[in-house]
Amino acid sequence: MLYAIMGNDVADSTVKRQGARPAHLARLQQLQDEGRLILAGPFPAVDASDPGAAGFTGSLVVAEFSSLAAAEAWAAADPYVAAGVYAQVTVRPYKKVFPT
Repeated sequence: MLYAIMGNDVADSTVKRQGARPAHLARLQQLQDEGRLILAGPFPAVDASDPGAAGFTGSLVVAEFSSLAAAEAWAAADPYVAAGVYAQVTVRPYKKVFPT
């Protein structure tokens, strides 16, 4: 089953994000290597693909997990959680309809 993992950043998360980013990306790469990652990326704080100093306000990961509990456990172990980047993380079942 697919799950959407949405992290909402704390204020002024840029420095924390930068420090934890390599480990965060390594975990996403592992999901991709396993063929379980559908998409992942951050939410820019402004209407631009490169927000510069404005930074990001959160992230979205859509990936396959065996259960909601497995997705929640994966999300809880994210380096962004450990680094205090996220103020809140939500995990929800997700049904992909398009593209087919």
